[in-house]
Amino acid sequence: MARAPRAVLPGEGERVLCAVSGGLDSMCLLHMLDAWCREKGGRLTAAHFNHRLRGAAADRDEAFVRETCQAWDIPLAAGREDVQTHAKQEGLSVEEAARNLRYDFLRRAAEEAGCERIYTAHHAGDNAETVLLNLVRGTGLTGLTGMDWEQAGICRPLLDVAREELENYAARWGVPHVEDATNEDPGAAARNFLRLRVMPLLKELNPRAEEHIGQTARHLREADRFLEADAAARTAHAEVREGRVTLSIDALLGAPEAVRPRMLLRLFDLLGVGRKDVGAVHLEAVMKMLSAEQSRESRLSLPHGVAAWRRRGRLLLESRPQGLTEIRLLPDRPVQWGDYTLTLLSRREGEGVALRDRTAGESRAVGAGPCPPGERLTLPGSRGSRSVKRLCLDRGISLAERDRLPAIYVGGRLAAVWRLGVDAAFAPEGACRFIKIEKHIKEDGHDAQ
Repeated sequence: MARAPRAVLPGEGERVLCAVSGGLDSMCLLHMLDAWCREKGGRLTAAHFNHRLRGAAADRDEAFVRETCQAWDIPLAAGREDVQTHAKQEGLSVEEAARNLRYDFLRRAAEEAGCERIYTAHHAGDNAETVLLNLVRGTGLTGLTGMDWEQAGICRPLLDVAREELENYAARWGVPHVEDATNEDPGAAARNFLRLRVMPLLKELNPRAEEHIGQTARHLREADRFLEADAAARTAHAEVREGRVTLSIDALLGAPEAVRPRMLLRLFDLLGVGRKDVGAVHLEAVMKMLSAEQSRESRLSLPHGVAAWRRRGRLLLESRPQGLTEIRLLPDRPVQWGDYTLTLLSRREGEGVALRDRTAGESRAVGAGPCPPGERLTLPGSRGSRSVKRLCLDRGISLAERDRLPAIYVGGRLAAVWRLGVDAAFAPEGACRFIKIEKHIKEDGHDAQ
């Protein structure tokens, strides 16, 4: 633990949370942090998440952590979720679903315990596996930088510590732990395959392979930070207004090729929509538009409802000002929302959404607004709820289209999303309320984009 930068370690009187699975790595970290916090007058809370993936073995691990924390006089926050079900509902791999639910729990537990930072037991082997996984799956420079000592409130003080050193520590101090049998199955997860099959071969070539991969990742992180700083400097003079960011095309094309995608991502940040869902394919499309030999105005639709324009030597990124907030729908009064005109009627007329006339015995206010991808719908005839994001993927609806779809709310609850369907709780029976939905047509005869 002494190898970690001092800033990563808990400060005097600091409250911190330690993620504990019950395995050797996390139990060693818990033991170390307990001693450190007691010496520094800090306060340590343990957190254990039961993924419910291994039946009785998972319950055994949870019981072990509870008993150990009680014996060591360490407060424990415990949580559990059905990861398998969540993975199916969200269309995620079990590994990704487990990670998402686990970190959501850890952040909630830290907030409830008043902890400033979360500590995890990722060590040198985990870091090497991360770099190799990203490499074989395909990644940019950032993906090869591995894990950082601290990022977004997550601290990893053991990144330079080998698994063998943790085994020696546990033996010396009598640190108890439980073994997860699935960790010895190379087919259980990609990381298992790397750890059990690939890393031993690499260590035959060089016993210090893990260490060298970690060192290379740190060197690449410095290069990555330099490129980010350069991109920030080159976009410092971008014109930023509400809903619009503008930058000279010459500024982009005059930058080194490795910096250009980062400059575009910086523009998304300046626009206020962030980088999530903005992939290499979108950045390449923008650069292709800017590099083309043409003088006429060009336009691209991008995630989060952002439009990219090439206009008079400048790149403009615009976010759609409409459809960002919920609006109330009143009977027989057409309302413009984004690309659509919505009219609440007491009869079916044209295309639209039909809703049950009354819910829980009384009329509820009807509104239209944006639909966060995490919202869920239970469509009639389906086996359960699914996220809007998953439903859009199933129907081939792009991110840009998804961000412009009007969602209908009744009494503050999501009742329907145009093109996706009506939630079973609001499906019409007999008399209904109808929201007529008309998409705007531009003067050239094309749908508004």
